[in-house]
Amino acid sequence: MLFKPSFAASTALAVIGASLLGSGAQAHVTFEKSEATAGAAQKMTLRVPHGCAGQPTNAVRVTIPEGVIDIKPMPKAGWRLTAATGPYARPQHLFGKPVAEGVKEILWSGGDLADAFYDEFVFQARFSPELAGRTVAIPVVQECATAKEQWTEIAAPGANAHDLKSPAPTVKITASQAGQAVFRAGPLIVENVWARATPTGAKIGGGYLTVKNNGKEPDRLVGFSSPLADHGELHEMAMTDGVMKMREVRGIDIAPGETISLKPGGLHLMFVDIKRALTSGETIKGRLVFEKAGPVDVEFSVAPIGASRAPGEHSHH
Repeated sequence: MLFKPSFAASTALAVIGASLLGSGAQAHVTFEKSEATAGAAQKMTLRVPHGCAGQPTNAVRVTIPEGVIDIKPMPKAGWRLTAATGPYARPQHLFGKPVAEGVKEILWSGGDLADAFYDEFVFQARFSPELAGRTVAIPVVQECATAKEQWTEIAAPGANAHDLKSPAPTVKITASQAGQAVFRAGPLIVENVWARATPTGAKIGGGYLTVKNNGKEPDRLVGFSSPLADHGELHEMAMTDGVMKMREVRGIDIAPGETISLKPGGLHLMFVDIKRALTSGETIKGRLVFEKAGPVDVEFSVAPIGASRAPGEHSHH
């Protein structure tokens, strides 16, 4: 039996088809995933939906912005792959070590992606923890025989990227979950360990954490050290005669079942005579010493200068 659509159905199909063709002609280059987690390796899949004014795409050029590191582009059959490196505006940190330079541009060239076809271009990237909460634009240029599609426009703060004619592909950076690293010393659980970044030339830095005593006996934090400091001290901020003052304490008691929090404006650790600045995004080693549980090695995640909470920790209302 032969099906003949009605006039209304035929008209509707024609409108839908025209709409799809129109949206395809205006389709932008975008990333498959619109979000990425700061500090973690991400698979970035760039989607190219059409060519340049009807011409096949022969090259795809990606500019890597500041704060995006550990770039590893994926080779693509039928395309030449090159990666240009250069210095960062300031050192980044990767696996706890400073990195001064990296990939600044990726180029897939020598291909022939017809205007009527779709394809994907893939690379690995890591986003600095400092980018958490921001939307990062990554400019892309499609190069054809006699034309280009330049997806390089970046929205001004507060503006909508959808209003741009040729917006750069964007990805929203979310913070990694705080408190994933848990350190144990007997019945004590140490977590949410972090420090504040320090300006160049500073001689001291602050460290913060929480300790829970799951045991039946009280314990006491009596010492702290780090390879990046001459020595460590335990401090507290307290009001004295209406004035906030800092003083060294000899120990911090943790009763059975109690959780204590070392945080800005209260009890905290002090890195004294640091050997270099603490940099946001890095991880630094330290050691806590408890009276009964003994020593425990920990790692501090460094948050930006002046931060009030650990990287990735959200305020609660």
